[in-house]
Amino acid sequence: MSRLMQAAFTYSPESTPPEVMREIRNSTLQALGESWNEYLRSPQFQENMKQWMENAIAFRQMTNDFMARVRREMQAPSRDDIEAIQQNVQHMETRILKQIETLAKQINGLNQRTSASGPGPAARASAKRPAPRPAKNQRPKTARKS
Repeated sequence: MSRLMQAAFTYSPESTPPEVMREIRNSTLQALGESWNEYLRSPQFQENMKQWMENAIAFRQMTNDFMARVRREMQAPSRDDIEAIQQNVQHMETRILKQIETLAKQINGLNQRTSASGPGPAARASAKRPAPRPAKNQRPKTARKS
């Protein structure tokens, strides 16, 4: 046995390990692999993992509920509240843009009609109007005496 150990451990770092060391390494890795495979497939391990996952999910739900209660008590908005507001603002933007487009089309149509027919009676009447006068109940501004 001592010769085997001497042969196994008397090699330089530059050289490859002797065949005996390779066999020991391979058999060790194979034994470890088989034992881990057997352990990981065992019903006890799977039951423990199932319990652990259920506990992790329950803990996550408990912390989510706690944080929601804290937000409510602080009257802080939740993520759902912010998303709902964001969605409402987007809908309003869409409706406003559609209204602006409709008004722009109507204005363009009116401008085309007025430019094609020349100035209409309203344009001629506004050209003849004199400049507006100040209201009668306004007093002229004078300098105050101190």
